[in-house]
Amino acid sequence: MMRIEEGDKIPPVELIDLDGNGFRLDGMIGAPLVLYFYPKDDTAGCTREAQDFSAFKSQFDARGVRLLGVSRDNTIKHQKFVTKYDLTVPLATDPDGKALEAFGSWVEKSMYGKKYMGIDRSTFLFDADGTLVRAWRKVRVPGHVIEVLEAAKELGSA
Repeated sequence: MMRIEEGDKIPPVELIDLDGNGFRLDGMIGAPLVLYFYPKDDTAGCTREAQDFSAFKSQFDARGVRLLGVSRDNTIKHQKFVTKYDLTVPLATDPDGKALEAFGSWVEKSMYGKKYMGIDRSTFLFDADGTLVRAWRKVRVPGHVIEVLEAAKELGSA
């Protein structure tokens, strides 16, 4: 299994935006990017994470840093999630899991002794050239967005 590491370039995987349009992740090169993977729309931790990124979006914007949240949920679920919580962070879907695989964020998990495959809550910070400068895996939501913002400030953008 592939797993992106710091110093690697952003992979050329395709995602789908809220309008149902496909786009390539490497097409976002040109400005710093925070990409975060989360397990499921409208669950406690994922909602809090999306709300936190939305709350700090203007601070990321002021530094020229783009944000993108990704899960396997479809665009209809994403649209309901955005509307229900008035989210401002852009969301995309990875229906075939290719982005999750490329980032090493599709992992074996275990609950009550049962093993299954699922999304590892993870965040990736890319510079304007599309190089991974920081990766957070097995993210705990409280305080995470502040840590990502501080790392983004170190890029010296904007």
